Order: sequence, then structure tokens, then C-alpha cells
Amino acid sequence: MIERCDILSADAQALIARLDVELAAIYPEEGANHFRLDPAEVAPGRGGFFVARANEPLGCGAIRLLDDGRAEIKRMFVLPAARGRGVGRAILTALLDEARALGAASVVLETGLRQREAIALYERAGFTRIPPWGEYIASAATSVCMMKPL
Repeated sequence: MIERCDILSADAQALIARLDVELAAIYPEEGANHFRLDPAEVAPGRGGFFVARANEPLGCGAIRLLDDGRAEIKRMFVLPAARGRGVGRAILTALLDEARALGAASVVLETGLRQREAIALYERAGFTRIPPWGEYIASAATSVCMMKPL
């Protein structure tokens, strides 16, 4: 089950902490990680933070509206023990549905070059690679930016 969750809740914070540890280990380079996501950016009407559950939290993801009418996926993560079971696909579907509900014309995201499974998930969902933008330009050597029209 995928449900909207307060980004400051204990479950959300525990998943985000696990994600941050994993990303820091995969990308130890200075400036390679983009951990910032403010609670106001995922407040109702601006975005949302979602948690996948099956008796316990298994993964999370966020969507936020950007100033140009696009929506950006942030903080997508599935616990290693739950990977390969469709949890990431379910979270991604919820995020895309929320982006549509928010009126976004397209969705963008940044993932890491070393996260082949994440890239494959996004490509299967119809995302295509685009040039790095904004804060991701500085980490272009490790970043993969993608976009999907809605």
C-alpha cells in the first residue's frame, strides 16, 4: 500500500536516513549528493511525500512542483530487502499520479550514474535522459537527469 505521509514523521525520517547512508557510500565524491528537500515543498498543493508499506515501511518517494510547471521526483528509495518486488514501480506510479493531480505537464528527476536499477526503472516507465539542470549541473559526472511528459 502506498500512502501520503508527513515527511517529518518517524517512518519518513528513518527511510530518508537509510537513503542518505546508501547514497553517501555509492557517491563519496564531494557535491555528488543532493539531499535537500524542504517540508514546504511537499505540502498539499505543492507536492507530496509517499511511503510504501506492507506491515512496515518499505520505501518512499517525493514529488514537488517546480516554478516552471514541471514536477520533480525526489528521495525515491526502497529498502534493499524489498527490492525486485514492484515496490519502486508502485511508488513511482503514485508520484506520477500526484504530479498529474498537481497539474504538471512533465516530470523530471535526477538519479545517479551508478544506480543502474533505478535508471532501468525510470526508462521502463517512459523517462528519457535530458541534460543536467540547476543544482545537478555541478554533479554532471555522476548524475543522470531524466524527463517524462504527462
